[in-house]
Parts: sequence; structure tokens; C-alpha cells
Amino acid sequence: MDTGPIFPLLVFDGDCAFCRLWVDYLRQLTNERVRAEPYQEVAEQFPQIPLADFEKSVRVIEPTGEIAAGAEAIFRVLAIAPGHGWPFWLYRHLPGFAAVSEATYAFIARHRGFFYGLTRLSVGAPLSPPSYVLISAIFLRIIALVYLIAFVSLAMQILGLVGAHGILPAGSFLDAVHNRYGDSAYWRFPTLAWLDSGDGLLLGMAIAGATLSVVALVVGGPTLAFVGLWALYLSLAVVGQDFLNFQWDALLLETGLLAIFLASFPVRKKGISAVAPSTAVIWLLRLLLFRVMFSSGVKKLATGDPTWRNLTALNFHFLTQPLPTPVGWYAYQLPNWMLETGVVGMFGIELVAPFFILGPRRLRFVGAALIALLQILIGLTGNYTFFNLLTLALCLPLLDDALVRRILRRPKRGSERRLERFIAAPLLKQVPIVTLSLLMLYGGGVRVAQAFTPQSPLPDYTTKTFVYLDPFRAINAYGLFSVMTTSRPEIVVEGSNDRQTWMQYEFKDKPGDTSRAPPWVEPLQPRLDWQMWFASLGSTRDRRWFANFVTRLLQGSPDVLGLLSKDPFPNAPPRYVRALFYDYDFTDWNERKSTGQWWRRELKGLYYPTTSLR
Repeated sequence: MDTGPIFPLLVFDGDCAFCRLWVDYLRQLTNERVRAEPYQEVAEQFPQIPLADFEKSVRVIEPTGEIAAGAEAIFRVLAIAPGHGWPFWLYRHLPGFAAVSEATYAFIARHRGFFYGLTRLSVGAPLSPPSYVLISAIFLRIIALVYLIAFVSLAMQILGLVGAHGILPAGSFLDAVHNRYGDSAYWRFPTLAWLDSGDGLLLGMAIAGATLSVVALVVGGPTLAFVGLWALYLSLAVVGQDFLNFQWDALLLETGLLAIFLASFPVRKKGISAVAPSTAVIWLLRLLLFRVMFSSGVKKLATGDPTWRNLTALNFHFLTQPLPTPVGWYAYQLPNWMLETGVVGMFGIELVAPFFILGPRRLRFVGAALIALLQILIGLTGNYTFFNLLTLALCLPLLDDALVRRILRRPKRGSERRLERFIAAPLLKQVPIVTLSLLMLYGGGVRVAQAFTPQSPLPDYTTKTFVYLDPFRAINAYGLFSVMTTSRPEIVVEGSNDRQTWMQYEFKDKPGDTSRAPPWVEPLQPRLDWQMWFASLGSTRDRRWFANFVTRLLQGSPDVLGLLSKDPFPNAPPRYVRALFYDYDFTDWNERKSTGQWWRRELKGLYYPTTSLR
């Protein structure tokens, strides 16, 4: 008579609360494919094992009669659970691993009371295997929302930025890189615009991306939808040149690439088609957030910028950031001691909280809360497009389904239980994730190391690796505002027909009219306004696009004029255009109360000489 499968027996100390806690966890992790009994009840069945040995450590008795103890016993049980066989493999094959594991086990066994309290404090009780079904679904929808915001924002600007009559035409760019690199340009600059760089395809890619984002948002993000979103955004980022070369563009592409693999393999259970979230990708997302936050903190110190080191950076930041919000004006008025305290808090979150990401469950929750708090404060005081929302989304993988269900007061559904217990995908299907993990771990480690020594050259083999990765913006360097600007130069563009009477072009969101309040524009990004901020810092690299911008104003390009809020020459373009340099500053409480002005400004000189098409 068939009695069904015979599972290994795990024998433990039934009087030990720490043992009961973790044995119950192992039973859940293995889907009840291990029997567990206290030695107080079954020791007499195994007279060959001294009672003192049962008291000292757990024992696993295999159906074959083989007996294992201590760390080896735990690893044998873990190997039953899908995806958890690697510790047992290391135990058997890696020299020294077994000795270290047994010594660690013995130490914990001698201090079970302490580690029981530590477990309850850091992880919680009762223990249960982490599940990321809900977290993955929420995360993918937020990433789809970020894509939607990015594509909609681009659809409104793409022709003015890189269209045929835009500032940096995509067609001219692709012709130039093909002339320089030949056929290797297709690899170095991967974009669908190689098929056609005309306005129709550029706008079509933005609209297609927005449409696909809605699909992913509504249905929860099928893998093919995220492949399409990533490919479309990469295509636009490549031809977007300076205008799509921001850190959040790189972060969206890197996050979007991981999103493809987060829930990539369909699993059928009892006729239900589901998608199994990958724990490996969850950890890659956590490490990406670690890299973004920790690199930002390290770079602020590594550059040697005195404002960060003497804690005065926030005395300037709210004024000098690219696009402040109205809250930024109020934050600028705060007393120095509060601003210095804010810098200390920021360093605490950027340099310490990332290590909470690597810690146990509840410590990860604390890290997520601290990082989220920083992002909310940044978003309130400055318009940083979708960067804050994207970083908040990266905090989600630090949580788990149990916390989400508790917050939402939602019981676990049967389909979620089945999904959590899915059989691991065949090895062939895991190869892409394993390959991606190795690349991300290596490349991410290099990027973090670069944050400490940004001027140090990379080894040749690492440089060659990034030659293949960089075109796809798969593993990027991060670190906003590593050097703080201490004044706010602004470029004011003017046109004239007689070189006597000059009229000012008004941008949609950057400072211009001193009586206009700083705008709320996030999560959209006025990309020309942002580049004007960089141009005002005097970078010669930005002069190329600025000269083209002036030319388009002289030509009266409708696409470029559509990027502005006011065209002072509605009937015909001016004969002359110039750009002046001003120093802008926030007004104080008294000045704003008496004049209604948000800004004060002082002319500093000529930024760009008077220019005419003639």
C-alpha cells in the first residue's frame, strides 16, 4: 500500500522557544516537506543518539537513516525549499565554510535566549517565509505610472527638443555618430530611431510608451509590456542627447530593466496562470536603492565641497537648486541651526540608512521609512520630476506582503498562497536572472567604489565591461548635488528688431519674472528649463545646444517656441537675440510682504552675444 512520500525528520529541543520559532519557519519554507518533533517525545526511538546530543543541537534523520547535526542539519532542511540549496552546496564544496558554519551554530546555540529576543525584535514573531506577490504587483504598477509620467511629459516636448526643427535634431545626431563610428554606432547608440528619425516616429514612440504604460498600469505589468517600455524609453533617451541625460532617466532605465525580470516567468497552478516574483530581483532592487542613496552621501564628502563638510549646504540649496517650489522659498528662510541639523539628518539617511537595507526585516522597514521621509521633503522643496516617486517605489522591495496585508487589513487569498508555494522554474529559465545578478553585483560594486575615488581610473577589464553595458544604461553612477552651488546665476533671453528695444522670452517654469512664485511642476519635467540651469553654471558643453536654441528663436520654430510660456514676437521672429546674465536671490519676509516679489535680481553682464541670422 502506497503511504505517500516519507520526509526527513527534524528533531529539536521542545523546551527552547528559539528552536520552536525557527523550526516552524523551516516547516513553512519547505511547504511541510519536513517532519519536526521535539526530542522529548521521540528520543527513545533513536537510542543510538545520546540524550545530551539532542540537547546540544538539532538533528535531521533522513529516510535513508543518515543523521546530520547542527549547521549541516539546518542546511539539509533548507535544501528542500526551492532556491535555498546553495548553503548546503557551499557546506559540502567550499573549504572552510563547514567549519565556520558549525562554529557560528554552536555560538548561537549557547546563547539561544539572547538570539530569541533579537529575532523577535528585528524580524517579528511568529516567523513566516517572506512573500513578495503583493509588493511586486504594487511596485510594477508604480513603475508603470512613472513611465506614463515620463512619456507624457516627453510627448509634449520631444519635437521642440530633438525634432527636425528642434534644438538638437535627432536625425543630425544619428548621422554624426554613424559617420564617426560606422556600423558600430548601432550598438553604441541603441535606438529605434535608426529606422526613422523623423518627427512622426519620435512622437509616435512617446505616445506608444504612454499607451503601453497604461496597459501595464491596468493589468499589472506583463513582461512584454515592460520590455517595450524599456526599449522605447532607451530609444528616446539616446536621441534625446543632453535633454535626456539626467540621473533619473538613467535610474528609470536601470529600474525598468530589473522590472522586466521581477515577475518574468509564468507559472501554472491548477489552471491558474500566475507570475512568480523573483527574490533575486527583489534583492537587486534593494541593492540599487542602496547604491543610489549611499553613493549620493559618499560623493558629497569625497568631492571635498566645503558646504557639505561645514554643514552649510542647505543655506544655499533651496535657493540654488534648479527649480524650487514655493515651499523651497519658506525653507530658505529657516534659521541656520535648523538648516545645519537638516544636513546632519540628510547624511544620516544617505550614509547610515542604506545599511538598514541589508539588515533583518524590521530594520529594512526603518530604512524604507527614513529614505521615504527624505524623498518627501526633497519633493516638497524642489521640482525633481519623477525622481522622488521612483525612489519611493524602490523603497517597496524593502517591505513584504505580510506588512502590506496588515496595513490594508487584507487577508491572504488562495491564489497568493498557491503562488508563494510555486515550484522553482527550470534552471534554463533562471539563467537570465543569474547572469543579470552577477553583472549587477559586479558593476554596482564598481560604481560604489567609484563614489569614494571618482578621479581614479578603472582597470582595463572593468572599462571593457562597461563599454558593453553603458550604451544600455544598465548600471549607472549616482550622486546628486555632490558639489553645492552657492549663488544663483540665471540666463535671461531677449529678442529685438532694432537692437534698442529688447523684449524678454519667458520660460514656463524657471525663474524669470521676479513677481512670479516658484511653480509646482513635478512629476513632469520641463527639460529645456532644466538645461538652462546647467547652462547658467558656465559649462562650455552646454553652449552647443544653446547656440542652436538661439538659432531656432531667430527662425521662429513653432516646436521650440512651444517650450516657452511667452513669445514676445507672436507675428514674426525677431532680427536679433541675446542672453543676459543675472544673479537671482530669494526675497526675505519683509521684502515679499511689502513688494509681493518672490525674487530679486541683479544684472551681471552678457551671457551670449547679440546674434542674427544675417
